[in-house]
Amino acid sequence: MIVTGLLLIALALLGAPLFAVIAAGAIAAFGRAGIDQIAVVMEVYRIADTPVLLAIPLFTFAGFILGESRAPHRLVRLSDALLGWIPGGLAVIALVTCALFTAFTGASGVTIVAMGALLYPALRDAGYREGFSLGLVTTSGSLGLLFAPSLPLILYGIVAEVSVDSLFVAGILPGSLMVVALGLWSFREGRFVQRRGPRSEFSLREAAQAVRAAAWEIPLPLIVLGGVYTGFFAVSEAAAVTVVYVLVVELAIYREIPLGRLPGIMRESMVLVGGILVILGASLASTNAMIDAQVPVKLFDFVTAHVSSKLTFLILLNLFLLVLGTMLDVFSALVIVVPLLLPLAAGFGVEPIHLGMIFLANMQIGYCTPPVGMNLFIASYRFDKPVVALYRATLPWLLILFGCVLLITYWPWLSLALVR
Repeated sequence: MIVTGLLLIALALLGAPLFAVIAAGAIAAFGRAGIDQIAVVMEVYRIADTPVLLAIPLFTFAGFILGESRAPHRLVRLSDALLGWIPGGLAVIALVTCALFTAFTGASGVTIVAMGALLYPALRDAGYREGFSLGLVTTSGSLGLLFAPSLPLILYGIVAEVSVDSLFVAGILPGSLMVVALGLWSFREGRFVQRRGPRSEFSLREAAQAVRAAAWEIPLPLIVLGGVYTGFFAVSEAAAVTVVYVLVVELAIYREIPLGRLPGIMRESMVLVGGILVILGASLASTNAMIDAQVPVKLFDFVTAHVSSKLTFLILLNLFLLVLGTMLDVFSALVIVVPLLLPLAAGFGVEPIHLGMIFLANMQIGYCTPPVGMNLFIASYRFDKPVVALYRATLPWLLILFGCVLLITYWPWLSLALVR
């Protein structure tokens, strides 16, 4: 068993695909237990039979279409026309825009690459300091993980066997807390910016033109989120409605995406989805193998032997997840770690929905945590800045987000109030 584990670790370090390493571990574990290895295939089939699974490719496809169109530009223009006159208004616009973009695409790195080219120059031209602008774009790239229809929220619901609708509702207050906290920091910076230059004035004409330009995209969040939150749509139905609406708006009304480009967008989005589903199938098989080997029970016994209080457990959980977020992407971390954490958290009285909010909130920060947070290197490459400069730029933002994570962790009401 030890030799097998070391061999799998060596394969992972040598660059073997994650799903292959996980599946090999599951096959080896089932073989050792005398269980037919067809069980691995059955787990892959089982996730294909999950109704909510349809939402993952549909929401991803819709997000990629929006990213290829000029929808982000129209959204920024609309937000700037309505809020740009407020101190820190442009910075708040950047936060909200990045959060919405990440919620629909499910990938924070994509947000930094796609939105950074638009928002970073705009912030610099408006007089915001370079460090502030870099820190804002880098950290806000992962803000949308807690907002519907975020793919990590859907994936957590599948892995933890929790209602995805409930997770969508549960993420509203924790996600809003993070956006508001960073918005207050942006407001403070905006006041200094306006002391150094003239305040932009509100223009009713520009606001009307911006609303008219984005008239077809403004209802999208209301249709999708309103339908899910009110119970009018199931999650998979909301995903289907989103795709149809986005296709009609971007291809037929705005006509910004040629019909010949559609197969390429579909292929790019499904490559991401395919990777997620293959890892998910292999991980569910690995989870069952660990359950058969009583790994969760042994892990729970070990933890309870050394940790006696819920408070201590939550502190250790936060530290573990922050480190994990710097090393693994959120999709891999979800399918590998969540099955092990669920019984541990239940033993200390942490509800699965609350655990999901804690998990994703920590993963958001882990993306930007030095020394190896993924968003730091993406931003360094995108803006051609030394990664050390990104460390300094993101530090105040990380401290604010960490304070929010502590509130989310130790105040369960934030995650559970709307669900209950």
